[in-house]
Amino acid sequence: MNDRIPMSPAGYAKLEEELRRLKYEDRPRIVKEIEVARAHGDISENAEFHAAKERQGHIEGRIRTVEDRLARAQVIQPGSGPPETVRFGVTVTLVDTDTEEQITYTLVGEDESDVSQGLISVTSPVARALLGKGVDTTVSVRVPKGNREFQILEIRFDF
Repeated sequence: MNDRIPMSPAGYAKLEEELRRLKYEDRPRIVKEIEVARAHGDISENAEFHAAKERQGHIEGRIRTVEDRLARAQVIQPGSGPPETVRFGVTVTLVDTDTEEQITYTLVGEDESDVSQGLISVTSPVARALLGKGVDTTVSVRVPKGNREFQILEIRFDF
Protein backbone atom coordinates (compact mmCIF):
# COMPACT_ATOMS: atom_id res chain seq x y z
CA MET A 1 0.00 0.00 0.00
CA ASN A 2 2.08 2.88 -1.28
CA ASP A 3 -0.86 5.12 -2.12
CA ARG A 4 -0.49 8.63 -0.80
CA ILE A 5 -3.25 9.84 1.52
CA PRO A 6 -4.24 13.49 1.01
CA MET A 7 -4.82 15.48 4.18
CA SER A 8 -4.71 19.03 5.43
CA PRO A 9 -2.05 20.26 7.86
CA ALA A 10 -4.71 20.22 10.60
CA GLY A 11 -5.63 16.61 9.80
CA TYR A 12 -1.98 15.58 9.93
CA ALA A 13 -1.51 17.32 13.29
CA LYS A 14 -4.62 15.59 14.66
CA LEU A 15 -3.25 12.16 13.68
CA GLU A 16 0.13 13.00 15.23
CA GLU A 17 -1.62 13.93 18.48
CA GLU A 18 -3.62 10.69 18.44
CA LEU A 19 -0.41 8.69 17.93
CA ARG A 20 1.27 10.52 20.81
CA ARG A 21 -1.71 9.80 23.08
CA LEU A 22 -1.83 6.13 22.08
CA LYS A 23 1.89 5.55 22.63
CA TYR A 24 2.51 7.63 25.74
CA GLU A 25 -0.81 7.54 27.61
CA ASP A 26 -2.98 4.61 26.51
CA ARG A 27 -0.22 2.02 26.00
CA PRO A 28 1.43 2.54 29.44
CA ARG A 29 -1.99 2.55 31.14
CA ILE A 30 -2.98 -0.79 29.58
CA VAL A 31 0.39 -2.34 30.52
CA LYS A 32 -0.30 -1.41 34.15
CA GLU A 33 -3.82 -2.88 33.90
CA ILE A 34 -2.35 -6.15 32.62
CA GLU A 35 0.18 -6.23 35.49
CA VAL A 36 -2.60 -5.68 38.05
CA ALA A 37 -4.77 -8.39 36.47
CA ARG A 38 -1.81 -10.85 36.46
CA ALA A 39 -1.29 -10.21 40.14
CA HIS A 40 -4.76 -11.62 40.83
CA GLY A 41 -3.50 -15.13 40.13
CA ASP A 42 -4.48 -17.71 37.51
CA ILE A 43 -4.74 -15.87 34.18
CA SER A 44 -6.58 -18.70 32.42
CA GLU A 45 -9.82 -17.74 34.19
CA ASN A 46 -9.08 -14.07 34.77
CA ALA A 47 -11.62 -11.95 32.87
CA GLU A 48 -9.83 -8.71 33.77
CA PHE A 49 -6.60 -10.01 32.25
CA HIS A 50 -8.27 -11.14 29.02
CA ALA A 51 -10.19 -7.85 28.67
CA ALA A 52 -6.98 -5.85 29.21
CA LYS A 53 -5.10 -7.97 26.64
CA GLU A 54 -7.93 -7.38 24.15
CA ARG A 55 -7.77 -3.61 24.73
CA GLN A 56 -3.99 -3.80 24.28
CA GLY A 57 -4.50 -5.50 20.92
CA HIS A 58 -6.89 -2.74 19.83
CA ILE A 59 -4.43 -0.02 20.89
CA GLU A 60 -1.49 -1.68 19.13
CA GLY A 61 -3.56 -2.12 15.97
CA ARG A 62 -4.61 1.54 16.00
CA ILE A 63 -0.98 2.62 16.54
CA ARG A 64 0.07 0.66 13.43
CA THR A 65 -2.80 2.15 11.42
CA VAL A 66 -2.03 5.73 12.44
CA GLU A 67 1.71 5.27 11.83
CA ASP A 68 0.95 3.92 8.35
CA ARG A 69 -1.40 6.80 7.52
CA LEU A 70 1.14 9.37 8.71
CA ALA A 71 3.89 7.70 6.68
CA ARG A 72 1.75 7.83 3.53
CA ALA A 73 0.35 11.31 4.19
CA GLN A 74 0.45 13.87 1.45
CA VAL A 75 -0.08 17.13 3.30
CA ILE A 76 -1.72 19.60 0.95
CA GLN A 77 -1.49 23.28 1.76
CA PRO A 78 -4.49 25.36 0.73
CA GLY A 79 -3.72 27.65 -2.17
CA SER A 80 -3.63 31.39 -2.16
CA GLY A 81 -6.10 33.53 -4.02
CA PRO A 82 -9.56 32.44 -5.07
CA PRO A 83 -9.71 28.92 -6.51
CA GLU A 84 -11.01 28.54 -10.05
CA THR A 85 -12.13 24.91 -9.71
CA VAL A 86 -13.08 22.45 -6.98
CA ARG A 87 -10.05 20.68 -5.50
CA PHE A 88 -8.76 19.37 -2.18
CA GLY A 89 -9.06 21.90 0.63
CA VAL A 90 -11.71 24.15 -0.90
CA THR A 91 -15.07 24.96 0.57
CA VAL A 92 -17.83 24.69 -2.01
CA THR A 93 -21.40 25.92 -1.75
CA LEU A 94 -23.93 23.93 -3.75
CA VAL A 95 -27.62 24.13 -4.43
CA ASP A 96 -29.70 20.99 -4.96
CA THR A 97 -31.47 21.68 -8.26
CA ASP A 98 -34.58 19.74 -7.18
CA THR A 99 -35.10 21.06 -3.66
CA GLU A 100 -33.31 24.45 -3.90
CA GLU A 101 -31.53 23.50 -0.65
CA GLN A 102 -28.07 25.02 -0.24
CA ILE A 103 -25.28 22.86 1.14
CA THR A 104 -21.71 23.82 1.98
CA TYR A 105 -18.90 21.25 2.09
CA THR A 106 -15.16 21.43 2.62
CA LEU A 107 -13.15 18.73 0.82
CA VAL A 108 -10.72 17.08 3.24
CA GLY A 109 -8.87 13.79 3.70
CA GLU A 110 -10.61 10.58 4.75
CA ASP A 111 -9.43 10.83 8.37
CA GLU A 112 -10.79 14.36 8.68
CA SER A 113 -14.24 13.87 7.19
CA ASP A 114 -17.27 14.62 9.35
CA VAL A 115 -20.45 15.27 7.37
CA SER A 116 -22.18 16.78 10.41
CA GLN A 117 -19.48 19.49 10.34
CA GLY A 118 -19.65 19.93 6.56
CA LEU A 119 -16.35 18.10 6.00
CA ILE A 120 -16.48 15.46 3.27
CA SER A 121 -13.76 13.14 2.11
CA VAL A 122 -12.16 14.00 -1.21
CA THR A 123 -12.81 10.36 -2.14
CA SER A 124 -16.57 10.52 -1.49
CA PRO A 125 -18.95 10.28 -4.47
CA VAL A 126 -20.05 13.92 -4.10
CA ALA A 127 -16.47 15.22 -3.91
CA ARG A 128 -15.32 13.09 -6.87
CA ALA A 129 -18.18 14.46 -8.98
CA LEU A 130 -17.21 18.03 -8.05
CA LEU A 131 -13.44 17.80 -8.58
CA GLY A 132 -12.21 19.99 -11.40
CA LYS A 133 -15.55 21.74 -11.89
CA GLY A 134 -16.08 25.50 -11.70
CA VAL A 135 -18.77 27.88 -10.50
CA ASP A 136 -22.18 27.60 -12.24
CA THR A 137 -21.44 24.01 -13.29
CA THR A 138 -24.17 21.44 -12.65
CA VAL A 139 -23.08 17.94 -11.62
CA SER A 140 -25.03 14.73 -11.24
CA VAL A 141 -24.13 12.54 -8.27
CA ARG A 142 -25.27 8.99 -7.59
CA VAL A 143 -26.10 8.77 -3.89
CA PRO A 144 -27.83 6.00 -1.91
CA LYS A 145 -31.22 7.66 -2.46
CA GLY A 146 -30.69 7.85 -6.25
CA ASN A 147 -29.29 10.59 -8.47
CA ARG A 148 -29.07 14.20 -7.30
CA GLU A 149 -28.04 17.24 -9.26
CA PHE A 150 -26.13 20.09 -7.70
CA GLN A 151 -25.12 23.45 -9.10
CA ILE A 152 -21.88 24.95 -7.81
CA LEU A 153 -22.55 28.44 -6.43
CA GLU A 154 -19.23 29.32 -4.81
CA ILE A 155 -15.69 27.95 -4.37
CA ARG A 156 -13.38 29.39 -1.70
CA PHE A 157 -10.61 28.58 0.76
CA ASP A 158 -11.64 28.74 4.42
CA PHE A 159 -8.44 27.57 6.13
